Amino acid sequence: MLTIMVPMTLLMLSNTNWNKALMYMTLLICPSTIFLYSSAMPINMTMMYGLDHMSSMLIMLTLWIIPLVVTASQKIHLKEDSMSFILYISALSSVLILAFSVSHLFSFYIMFEASLIPTLLIIMKWGYQPERLQASMYLMMYTITASLPLLGGIAIMSMNMKMDNMILPLYSSSYMSSTMWVMMNLAFMVKLPLFMMHLWLPKAHVEAPVAGSMILAAVLLKLGGYGMLRMMCLIAPTQAAFKMILISLSLWGGMITSLICVRQQDMKSLIAYSSVGHMSLVMAGILANIPWGVWGAMAMMISHGLLSSAMFACADMAYSTSNSRSLLMNKGVNIAMPTMSMLWFIMAAANMAAPPSTNLLAEIMLITSSTITTKLALLPLGIMSFTAAAYSLTLYVSMNHGPMNSLNNPSMFMTARNLLIIMAHITPVFLIIVMSTLITMY
Repeated sequence: MLTIMVPMTLLMLSNTNWNKALMYMTLLICPSTIFLYSSAMPINMTMMYGLDHMSSMLIMLTLWIIPLVVTASQKIHLKEDSMSFILYISALSSVLILAFSVSHLFSFYIMFEASLIPTLLIIMKWGYQPERLQASMYLMMYTITASLPLLGGIAIMSMNMKMDNMILPLYSSSYMSSTMWVMMNLAFMVKLPLFMMHLWLPKAHVEAPVAGSMILAAVLLKLGGYGMLRMMCLIAPTQAAFKMILISLSLWGGMITSLICVRQQDMKSLIAYSSVGHMSLVMAGILANIPWGVWGAMAMMISHGLLSSAMFACADMAYSTSNSRSLLMNKGVNIAMPTMSMLWFIMAAANMAAPPSTNLLAEIMLITSSTITTKLALLPLGIMSFTAAAYSLTLYVSMNHGPMNSLNNPSMFMTARNLLIIMAHITPVFLIIVMSTLITMY
């Protein structure tokens, strides 16, 4: 951990230039590969820090995404205050790495909340529209309100049950109730987000700069899934009746958000709502409380993190040519840039879980585990799978076919930098399925 945290801290303290900071962040990927050799068994390094395979994979995802976020934010580099952006990104990545590696419950809560501050600053300072202040308020109010019960639950567990370790837990099922379960999981359900608690997400995504959207989709949403997976081992499962209510809410909510995606004209809104649909599957897999559900949730978190980040980066590239996020204004990519059109097709195919993407592996596991829990899940799952294909293909066809907008400037679109950003996101999505034990070994 020191090989990662010490350079990251030095990067925050030093006043280096943009290119050097980007180089340091990219080089930090190298020591993170040590985590590939981490044991499937959890390891408590100290009283505060612990690692297992789930933590290792999410730390690697964070370190992989951060340099790509900085690379995609070249427009900020051209402005005056680019070094404060590097500071916020470095602070956010440090907080996320600590959140995924701490084993002490209260320390995790502090890191979970601290990730809000750099995110808010990034959205408020470099967001697109005046509504970014409202989006920031939404994000803060939803997250903080839901986090207060978590703080209470941690206090109860620490005082009454003397439990404060997340990595090696020993829970007593006799004490737990549905109220306690909700207290400990509500903050994570909002962060995922669960349907009806998701209103902050499209707002935050649409108003955030490309860096905010990429980090929010790739890593911050995964904090919710990670927290729920940790709480599975820490507290007893909830009652069957309550579990069915939550599974039905997540799956029917995922189906509704998928249907919303079909009629979206705003690229960023479409990708944001599709995130809600995918994360609802993660929630259903975790609630199923069987190994396939847990593995599928982890696989979906990793693959969705990479893919949605790539799609937000591509949406920003399209925005830079047309100054519009509308699908109607960004037609004809196939005519001007066939390479970009091919990459859009690969992303659309992976988004609807076409083989050989890791999304396919994740959806097979999650759909199976949800169906094992209740056969009634087949209806929303079937509609969700169909509409996922519908909106992915709608996005691809709307962007790539039809007459090209004469106001667009295609020379800004397909640069070597843009190609590198997209390929660095897409390649792991298709490589991880070759060795899927990376995400199913814990």
